[in-house]
Amino acid sequence: MSRLQHFGWFFSRGFGPQGWGHPYFDWGYRWTEPALYQQSARELEQAGLDLVIIEDGPSLGSPETLDLRVRKAYGGPKHDPVALTSFLLAATSHLGIAPTVNAGAWGPYLAARHFASLHHLSGHRVGVNVVTDVPSTRHYGVPRVTHDQAYDRADEWLRAVRELWHSWDDGALVDDPSTWHYADGSKLRRTRFEGEYFDVEGPLNAIPFTDGDPAIVSPGGSPKGIAFAGAHSDVQLALAPLQLDRVRAYRQRVIDAAVAAGRPAGAVKTLFVFKPEIVASDEEVERVVRASFDPSDEVLQAILQGQSSDLETDLTVLPLDRPVDPSIFGEHVSQGSIKGLLGTFDDFASATLRELLVAKARKGRIDEHAGFVGTAEQVADFIEEFGEEADNDGFIFSGDLHPVTVHRYLDELVPVLRRRGILRREYGGGGIQGNLHGF
Repeated sequence: MSRLQHFGWFFSRGFGPQGWGHPYFDWGYRWTEPALYQQSARELEQAGLDLVIIEDGPSLGSPETLDLRVRKAYGGPKHDPVALTSFLLAATSHLGIAPTVNAGAWGPYLAARHFASLHHLSGHRVGVNVVTDVPSTRHYGVPRVTHDQAYDRADEWLRAVRELWHSWDDGALVDDPSTWHYADGSKLRRTRFEGEYFDVEGPLNAIPFTDGDPAIVSPGGSPKGIAFAGAHSDVQLALAPLQLDRVRAYRQRVIDAAVAAGRPAGAVKTLFVFKPEIVASDEEVERVVRASFDPSDEVLQAILQGQSSDLETDLTVLPLDRPVDPSIFGEHVSQGSIKGLLGTFDDFASATLRELLVAKARKGRIDEHAGFVGTAEQVADFIEEFGEEADNDGFIFSGDLHPVTVHRYLDELVPVLRRRGILRREYGGGGIQGNLHGF
């Protein structure tokens, strides 16, 4: 029997128009109301997933790209994921929920108090996906900093938050109804965090935790991002090519960073974003793959719209049969997004825009490691291989938090993974930390 792996769900569109642009929008759910997400979260809990990570992009981008971002609802609107978190926690009993929070947007004391409250309300099932997005901080009255400085600020932010969470020493909470003695003030520390970006005083006006702190999730794959994960995170949300050597090397970088920060080698679960396309038969795998080799103009335009939104650059006005001039990307565009457009090409001079889009449309068989189309058994083989050969901690499925998307991924896959001993059958307790570190 194979070893257990960890699984989660990355709610990749964020709290926005679920199903927009897809046929399943006509199921008629209201994306602004909680029922859609609560139903999906209950299904994920039934499947035995560890946690849901809610993506967020609080900014609609620059004035020049507003229409580009909202035209197809790729980049907005998005409502606050922290507000949605309470509803998902109320609908479930074991599933962890980790909304995205920009360390430049929330003051440390407010964040510490808010997430401490949610952690208690949920039976210790809250996480925080800490991001360092620089451009959006202009909405919060926070000075703009460089990429590396943003990680320095996030490091300070999280250290200040944790200092507040632990400002009640052992024995501070008395909670004795026989004497009506609730707390011992002499064991509450008047903490003071003084850094370059934050000056925060404690103690926190919230009681301590019994099942560990809220879980920290981090998504950054740069050297600075990996170092941050090693020092602070419980989960590294990893975006990387799903090749055995690349996964093994990425995971080792996270382990090395944790050890360098004085933490155990297994302190961080590295979970790779995974978007399989599960079909009913091997014949259907072959049909889907072959069809993708000759994508329609409609398919290419849909990819172009999504890339334009991600890059905050209108690619739809460019000629398809010429190379992209990289000077069109402003300083606000992340290098990761630009590399994402390039895919396997070395540079923009080596391909036309059409060739870039065709490469993105092309699919491959998962059993040949050429793509991610496969039957449930073939996808399970892939997951099992990465656990055995690359010692992978697990995967994060990515998509809308919509029942159609959830069932498309999991209906046939969950039973196969459970029969093989890869996916949990029950939760062990201990909240989100128990989910992540129980095995």
